[in-house]
Amino acid sequence: MKNQSFTRNFVIISHVNHGKSTLADRFLELTKTISQKKMRPQYLDMMDLEREKGITIKMQPVRMNYTLNSKSYILNLIDTPGHVDFSYEVSRSLAAVEGAILLVDATKGIQAQTLANLDLAKKQNLVILPVINKIDLQNAKIEETTEEIANLLEVEKNEVIKISAKYGTNIEKLLEKIIKKIPPPQGEKDKPLRALIFDSKHDPYKGVICFVRVVDGQIKNGESIYLMVGKIGGKVKELGFFRPEFLPKEKLQSGEIGFVATGIKEAGKVRVGDTIISLKSKVESLKLIEPLPGYKESKPMVFASFYPENLDDFEALKEALMKLKLNDASLTFEPERKEGLGRGYLCGFLGSLHAEIIAERLKREFGLNLVISTPSVVYKIITQKGEELLIYSPSDWPNPSIIKEIQEPWVKLEIITPPGYLGQVLEISEKLEGDYIKRKYFGQNRLLLIYEVPLRKIIVGFYDKLKGSTQGYASMNYEILGYRPGDLVKLEILIAGKKEEVFSKIVPKNRTFTEGKKIVKKLKEILPPQLFSVALQAAISGKIIARATIKAKRRDVIAPLYGGDYTRKRKLLEKQKKGKKRLKGIGRVRVPQNVFFEMFRS
Repeated sequence: MKNQSFTRNFVIISHVNHGKSTLADRFLELTKTISQKKMRPQYLDMMDLEREKGITIKMQPVRMNYTLNSKSYILNLIDTPGHVDFSYEVSRSLAAVEGAILLVDATKGIQAQTLANLDLAKKQNLVILPVINKIDLQNAKIEETTEEIANLLEVEKNEVIKISAKYGTNIEKLLEKIIKKIPPPQGEKDKPLRALIFDSKHDPYKGVICFVRVVDGQIKNGESIYLMVGKIGGKVKELGFFRPEFLPKEKLQSGEIGFVATGIKEAGKVRVGDTIISLKSKVESLKLIEPLPGYKESKPMVFASFYPENLDDFEALKEALMKLKLNDASLTFEPERKEGLGRGYLCGFLGSLHAEIIAERLKREFGLNLVISTPSVVYKIITQKGEELLIYSPSDWPNPSIIKEIQEPWVKLEIITPPGYLGQVLEISEKLEGDYIKRKYFGQNRLLLIYEVPLRKIIVGFYDKLKGSTQGYASMNYEILGYRPGDLVKLEILIAGKKEEVFSKIVPKNRTFTEGKKIVKKLKEILPPQLFSVALQAAISGKIIARATIKAKRRDVIAPLYGGDYTRKRKLLEKQKKGKKRLKGIGRVRVPQNVFFEMFRS
């Protein structure tokens, strides 16, 4: 293996659409990792979904070779996502490297996620290389952005590298800086094996394939291995590097980033952050070898129910979620059952975009058609006895008599906007039911607003409103602060006097009437009429707050009668009326499955 001093491990971090994937393309071209014939835009975005949406969803490692001053270097790059919902992907990749390129769009300057990702990199004590991209654009504010970054990182302006990833301007200069500024990996190849799992995926033939950073020692093909946290052994079926496709090799050594096909079939046993050691010295190793620090497990705060449209697809959904969990450690899921929908899963996500991406992947990669509830946050209830209950869905809501206090998650919301859009941002922020904390200026044309708000107010629709009201110039980031008291109630829906738990919602007390009216109105539009009139009601603790009525289906019972005495017709109409009244008293409304689907989608 090449001496570790000739290896550099680094990531590219930035806000969404600041040019990470384009910069990665230029690196691949310049290092001749990918031939011109095979090259395509956003090469490291492997999923069709990533290229369609124009965003990176999954981190992607790649190994490149580059010669500088007649010396050959190995450059291990990990391309990371920029959206707040995928920040856990970024944090995992940072633990596998020594340096980070902080990329900033010259036309937009520092954005909310720029600050968030920079903070993550600083916590890992990484060397930060400040880079300004898109200097070729006419509206590029190069000097202003340079000053912003220099002040933020407390460095001299001449240390900020100015590039155009699109045209390849100064990319060689940047590669030179990477080699000179980012330190080589530490670790000893003669020590017992310790490899950190920073990602994984499932292969039906090779078992779980782990993406690893070898910290100490070496790992060879065919070697028996052991996972210290998962407490499970395996045998290496294949290992190698990322080019970015898998390139098999005979061994991986200290300081290298690569993949290991473990042969382990039980997906749930392999966790991101686990430490791989050699099985041959397992007994001594467990006593002498310290497991690597790993990762702080992410805590999903946004939940949605996933149900297969075809009830027979439940097992297929379970298997698909297990495979996605391998590839996305922040996803959680547990089975639940609801009348009318059958069996499904309550899934936990880091945000609503995360939920949208998982749903789309389940459809594309596994051919599953799903019905999905509106994303909701997890609430906490303190009972009269002082117990804490976590509420993931309205069906978990306890009897009001035992509730002492209701709490909901709050976040620190950071919005960065040009001052010209301050009025519009303040207008939509006023509806968040939160607290304004402070404002701060970046340079001459960038304003940071900080709020503390309930998470439920921003998970659905707020980001789109913010972008729409500022013509796309504003950006946002949020960080979970913890739980605070909230004035919330469970809104119940009754159809013909019977509670339909699946339509229940947790809402703020001051919005109960609005929400209740909206639900019964929608139900009236899509629920098919019955032979008797059906009352649709919204209630809180048994008190009706909104109502709508679906009129009985009409049947012309006197149509067969031609002429004759009117009393015959009247008798038939009276008989019909009595029958409808009797039906109303004893009849039950069977809600068709398509009504549940429509309500979930609305």
